[in-house]
Amino acid sequence: MKVLFVDGTIIGNKTGVVLEAVQQYIEETGCGFEIERLNFSEYDHQFVDGRPAGEYNEDMKKLIRKFEEADGYIIATPVFQGSIPGVLKNAFDMLHPRTMRYKPVSIVANGGTYQHHLVVENQMKPILDYFRCLVTPNYVYTHRDHFDENSKIIDEDVHDRLKELARVFVKYTEMGKELTHGMLDAQ
Repeated sequence: MKVLFVDGTIIGNKTGVVLEAVQQYIEETGCGFEIERLNFSEYDHQFVDGRPAGEYNEDMKKLIRKFEEADGYIIATPVFQGSIPGVLKNAFDMLHPRTMRYKPVSIVANGGTYQHHLVVENQMKPILDYFRCLVTPNYVYTHRDHFDENSKIIDEDVHDRLKELARVFVKYTEMGKELTHGMLDAQ
């Protein structure tokens, strides 16, 4: 099973730190997943404007392929101005609606206020529901107070929630395996 860890921003490092913790906890389950990291900061992004996918630059085509080849996703997003970053929404706009269908997804987010966790509920989940993903019910939202000055997670409750997220994600991958491609083609 190939799991794509998506760092859905081009600036900052806290989402990457949270992804590293999730990766550690997933690996500790012994599931044997092949994990690939997709750092948006390493890509030359173009605005999605409705043209055919083949007309975008090579980085955008590569981004699409990585999403298509993955069997599951851990998506990390910061919250800027009460919303997900435009670069993350832009990436979702590139994807065919069936790209992520019936594939497990867990969400981790980071923001500057405690109220920004609602962005996961009001923006991320509806987007992923549109793709018909198997979104795990437990997401993890972190706040700047959960990190030290070196962006290390210092809150034990956050670690506990990340461990639980990893465990639930692994279980959701088992559900996803039971959904056949025949079901995909019939809809």
